[in-house]
Amino acid sequence: MARSQRSHEIITRLVDGHICAYDLATDERGVLSPAMAFRPSPGDDVVDHTVAAGLRHAYYTTLDAVVCVTTDGAEVWRSSLEPQAVQRRGHRPSCVLSLDGGVVWVYRPDALAGRGRPDQWVALDAGSGAVIAQADLRTVGHGGQQLLHRTSGHVLLDVGEGQDGSVIYRASLTEAGMDLFSYPWDDRCLIGLSPDGRRFMTVHHEQADMAIHDYPEGEVAFALSLDAFGHDPDEAYVEWSGGYLSPDTVIVTVAGETEDEREWFHHYRVDARSGEIQAEFDARADNPYDVQPLGDGSWLTTGPSGHPIRWSDS
Repeated sequence: MARSQRSHEIITRLVDGHICAYDLATDERGVLSPAMAFRPSPGDDVVDHTVAAGLRHAYYTTLDAVVCVTTDGAEVWRSSLEPQAVQRRGHRPSCVLSLDGGVVWVYRPDALAGRGRPDQWVALDAGSGAVIAQADLRTVGHGGQQLLHRTSGHVLLDVGEGQDGSVIYRASLTEAGMDLFSYPWDDRCLIGLSPDGRRFMTVHHEQADMAIHDYPEGEVAFALSLDAFGHDPDEAYVEWSGGYLSPDTVIVTVAGETEDEREWFHHYRVDARSGEIQAEFDARADNPYDVQPLGDGSWLTTGPSGHPIRWSDS
């Protein structure tokens, strides 16, 4: 299920065909009610989605377009991803709205879509859909997760290439266009940014370890292998999930299978500064990916209705 995040104040979920926006600035706990729900244009299959802070516009991707709609479902603009995809499965364009609400950042998995060109990262004007800047990427990705850095204005993009690995980029807009930086790895998956923006968390693509990196250059502050969690690397793996529960704590997920092929997983609290493993963490989740730490001591899971449930330590 697609779940996009403009900031930690507004998150979106696709529920019953509507893009639902939830305001996390409130202190509400339990099942969250949407502050606003947006109806996509008729016939559109929504892939990814994000909502402006004022709750007046929603932005979403389909396989072949980026679209802006109002609260009553009126289409403001549509930016087509030309040419139309030759392949209809296996690629997922993603979008995220900048913190100031002026730019829609779009990852285009053009290579896998069969468009005869490299993947692209594109910045669109949120008011008109016009292209502000764009860059070709060296990836053949299925999809891309985009995270906003709160203090620098940077956007991070993690492009998943299936068995070929994962590539992490960082970008910002300048007068000359897009300033693009590629981290020197193809084997680490971006999991989350610290609330203060000074570090970020990754998991090895082959799921052997997790690491905390200094921002922005990516130097490793510490890494923890499966052995550190008391698990046999031949019987367990680190999941591509978790993140910053609070400024001082990250959640790391370890999973595996029993001898009778039953899947299991455990979440662990880890000191985000020292790397000390503190205790197991009860996320109240039914699967290892249904936990979204928010950085303030609370986290989200998904209820039977499809709406998020907000939990807290306190």
